[in-house]
Amino acid sequence: MKNISKVIWSAEAVENLEKIIAYLEANWTEKEIRKFVKKLEKQITVIKKQPLSFPKSQLIEARKSVLSKHTTIFYKVCEDAIFIVTIFDNRQNPENLK
Repeated sequence: MKNISKVIWSAEAVENLEKIIAYLEANWTEKEIRKFVKKLEKQITVIKKQPLSFPKSQLIEARKSVLSKHTTIFYKVCEDAIFIVTIFDNRQNPENLK
């Protein structure tokens, strides 16, 4: 599969990312926030280059890429884009994904 350059974020994914950033702003340093954002950007680049290399989720119809022990990216591979379904806080009940 060719590299995909386009990434589309769902409203839920954007909202969850905003919540994560707000939590980091309230509890962590600016350096930690930058580190998280850089790690997220790097992971999305990997997903774009090798979209089928991550496993399919057992919970929802999407692939999952573990960003950290606390955060997982759920995405779908479209013909010419990656669709970020959600960014999930792994400390939540997995039933919240459905």
